[in-house]
This record gives sequence, C-alpha cells and structure tokens, in this order.
Amino acid sequence: MPGPPVSIGAMVVITPGASGVPDTGTIVSVPPPYVTANGMPLATAGSLCQMVNSLSGVPYPLVIGPLASSGVRIGGRALVRLGDRIPTPPGILTVLGPPAAPFVNDRWPP
Repeated sequence: MPGPPVSIGAMVVITPGASGVPDTGTIVSVPPPYVTANGMPLATAGSLCQMVNSLSGVPYPLVIGPLASSGVRIGGRALVRLGDRIPTPPGILTVLGPPAAPFVNDRWPP
C-alpha cells in the first residue's frame, strides 16, 4: 500500500502472532545505511521490531520481511511505509504508524 515512510517508534501488528492471536510491537532499530526524514532514519526491510505476545506478555524480537516498497530501496532493502502489509513469519506484519515524514509519499506498489 503506498504511503509515507515510517521510522523508529512506529507501531506494528503481526497477524497471527506467536500464539495465534495478533501481537503488537514497535520498530526499535533500523540497519545502516540510513536515509533520514525529519532527522529520523527511515525503516527498511530488515528493521527490528520489539513485539509483545498478546497471551503471555512476553516480549520477543521480530525482523521485518523483505517485501515492502517495490520502487524505493535503501541499501538494497525495501522502504517500509504506513499501511504496508508485509509477509513476515509467523504471519503478516501491518505497519500502523505514525509516519516519520507525512510530507513524503512513496506511491510504488508493494
């Protein structure tokens, strides 16, 4: 889904989660090289999310899968955008936001 890029602090949901029900989390780390907007590094495929298991409350790390923007790449990795639905084991990762730069809009398809 085309939309503005996200950065560290953006909320994400994975469906199904580690226990079957959706798990929520936050993007906590973006691998270099960086492209910034508003001083924040833009998230790419391979960024790290800190997820929380909805049933047990146990936190776990999750790396964002490789399929996001088909047109914008940073260091060979796809840009992650608000509203993206990215296949990431164990399910589909949905990016909720907020966007890092609402004035930037990537219109390439997923």
